[in-house]
Amino acid sequence: TTSLVFIGNVEGRKVIIKLERPDSPRKNFKKEAKILRLLEGKEITPRLVDYGVFEGKEFLVREFAEGEPLLYSTPQKKHILQILEKTYQLDVLGIDHGQIQGGKHVIIGDTVWIIDFEKAGFRKPKNVTSTMAMIFLNDNVIAKRVRERFRLDQNFLNSLRETLREYKKTKNIEKLKKLLSTL
Repeated sequence: TTSLVFIGNVEGRKVIIKLERPDSPRKNFKKEAKILRLLEGKEITPRLVDYGVFEGKEFLVREFAEGEPLLYSTPQKKHILQILEKTYQLDVLGIDHGQIQGGKHVIIGDTVWIIDFEKAGFRKPKNVTSTMAMIFLNDNVIAKRVRERFRLDQNFLNSLRETLREYKKTKNIEKLKKLLSTL
C-alpha cells in the first residue's frame, strides 16, 4: 500500500484523505488526481476535493463513497447495470482502472462508485470485460453470490462469454445491456 487513509470532514462533507506513506517508493497521487479531475461530473467516482504536497508528501482528498465494497455485497440488477455503464464510460475515455477485478474498488450503495485510481492509466482499457468476468464468470465469492442470487444457468454464462468476446472487438455495449437486462 502506498498511502495512509483517513476519514475526515470538509465543509460538512465526509471525505477520504490519502497521504503518501513516508516509505512509499511510488508517487501516484498526481496521476490519480489528474484522472479524478477528468472524471469530474461523470458520476463514476466521488469528487476530488483537493490534491497537493504537505511536508514533501503528496496528499489527495476526495468525497467519501457511501456503501459497501462489491467484494462483501450482493449487487441488485440496478447496481450491475450501473457497474456496466460506469466501466463502459471508463473504457470509452481510454482509462484502465488496473485493479477493478478484486471487488474492493467498486462500492455499492444508493449508487455505484468506482474508487482508487492510483494504479489507473491511459492504456488499453479492460474495465467492462474484467468487471463482468469478476461479477459472473470467475471462480470467486462475488460471482458465486451473483450466480446464486439470479439463478444463472450455463446458457446465460455462455451467452455472456460470447457477448463479452464481441464487446472486446466492437466496443458496442448494447448487446451486453440487453443481456444483463434479463436478470
